[in-house]
Amino acid sequence: MTAVIESEEHKALRTAVAALGKRYGRDYRARTVAEGKPPAELWSEAGKLGYLGVSLPEEYGGGGGGIAELSIVLEELGAAGSPLLMLVVSPAICGTVISRFGTEEQKRRWLPGIADGSRLMAFGITEPDAGSNSHRITTTARRDGTDWLLTGRKVFISGVDIADAVLIVGRTEDARTGTLKPCLFIVPTDAEGFQKRPIDMELNAAEKQFELTLDDVRLPADALVGGGEDAGLLQLFAGLNPERIMTAAFAIGMGRHALAKAIEYARDRTVWKAPIGAHQAIAHPLAQAHIDLELARLMMQKAAHLYDSGDDIGAGEAANMAKYAAGEACVKAVDQAVHTLGGNGLTREFGLASLITAARVARIAPVSREMILNYVSHQTLGLPKSY
Repeated sequence: MTAVIESEEHKALRTAVAALGKRYGRDYRARTVAEGKPPAELWSEAGKLGYLGVSLPEEYGGGGGGIAELSIVLEELGAAGSPLLMLVVSPAICGTVISRFGTEEQKRRWLPGIADGSRLMAFGITEPDAGSNSHRITTTARRDGTDWLLTGRKVFISGVDIADAVLIVGRTEDARTGTLKPCLFIVPTDAEGFQKRPIDMELNAAEKQFELTLDDVRLPADALVGGGEDAGLLQLFAGLNPERIMTAAFAIGMGRHALAKAIEYARDRTVWKAPIGAHQAIAHPLAQAHIDLELARLMMQKAAHLYDSGDDIGAGEAANMAKYAAGEACVKAVDQAVHTLGGNGLTREFGLASLITAARVARIAPVSREMILNYVSHQTLGLPKSY
C-alpha cells in the first residue's frame, strides 16, 4: 500500500513540525504543567504556521489535507516532548465533524478559528453511568419552540477551561417512533446552565479534565450540527475514527520521545568498560520497542489513508487496531526507557517518570483496549457477543 511510503510533502511536514517542537520541547511542557497553564504559545504558533488546520478544507482557512497530515503534526510534537492533546479534540474530532456535516453557517463560524488556533472546541461524549457503552448516554435535548433545551452530565472532558464551545453528544426523541437517537450540539461554554467542575487528576498534563453539568441549557435551532436530526450516528462515527488515529499519533510520539532519551543515555552511560547500550540486555529491549512503535505507525498510516479516502468502514477497523497497537507500544517504550535509566529514570531532570502515568492514557482513552478487542472479535472475526 502506497500510504506507508511517505510523500516528499509529508517528509517536509515532519521536518518542519519537528523543528517547531524542538524550539519548545519537554522543558516548555514541564513549565506549563508546573504553572497550571495550557501550552498557549505553542498552540498559537502552530496555528499561525498552519499546522492546526492542516486537515481542514482550504475554503475555511485550512490546509486542505487530511488526518494523515494532522497525525504527523501530533506525532512530531510528541516526539519533541511537547504533544498537544487538544489537537485530537478541536481539529481532529470537532473540525472533522463540522466540515463533513455542519451547515454552511456553522462551517464559516467555526472552522477558520479552529484552523488558526484562535478558537478551540472541546468534545463531550463520556458520561458517569455510560462509560464505554455510548448507547446508555442520557444527556437529552427536547424542543422548546424553535430552541433546544439540553440536560445531562459529562465526565473526563478535556480542555473545557480553554474552549469556546463543547461539541456535546446528546440524544433526541424521534417524533415518529418515540425512541432516542444521537445528535450533536455545539454548546458555548458561557451558556446559561452550563457548569464545569475540574476533576482532580494525578495525571501530569497541561490540559485539565472536567465534569460538565448541563441544566436546561437553552440552545438555538442552529446549535444542532447539520441542522437536522437524522445524521447523528454518522456524525458521531465521523469524529471517533479520527480520534482513535490521533490517539495513536499521540502515543507513538510519546513513545519515540521516551525511546530517544533512553538511547542517548545507553550510548553514553558507562558502568564497567563499555557503554551500557553495548549489552544486549539493554540494547534488545530498546530495539524491540522501536520495532513495535514502527509497526504501530504503519497501522496508523493505513487507518489515516483509509479515512481520508472515504472508506469509513475500513478506517473503523484500522483506526481501532492502530490505537491498540500504539497504546501498547507506547507503554512498553516508556517502561523500557525508565528501566534503562534506572534511578535516573525517576528524576525530574530526565522527565521520564511523568510519562509512566501519561502512557497509560493511550490504553484506556478514548476507548479501552478490551473494547477494541471486542470490536475486532465481533466485527473482524465474526465471533458472537457476550453483551
